[in-house]
Amino acid sequence: MDKLLRESGTPFEKVNYYRAPLTEKKLAELIRKMKIKPRDLLRTSEQIYKELGLRTAELSDHEIISIMIKHPDLIQRPIVERGNRAVLGRPTENVKSLL
Repeated sequence: MDKLLRESGTPFEKVNYYRAPLTEKKLAELIRKMKIKPRDLLRTSEQIYKELGLRTAELSDHEIISIMIKHPDLIQRPIVERGNRAVLGRPTENVKSLL
């Protein structure tokens, strides 16, 4: 991802959300910019996903965002944001649409 962005000449800032945790407000903003539901951003293969029973849990969008903030392993990554748009960085073709 870094290579693609560097080669495109697009300035970027890399944020490690383990070191600089996302706020609920910021995660909600990214989800809105991605035009997806919070549940679509969950990493369903994570052990914590199974432990919390998230597959069958009936949760509001706000509750799902709160859970992702508490357990950042649940957030799919990388997320690339540019202006009023954001995409999941896998596959890389998603990022190319922002450049």
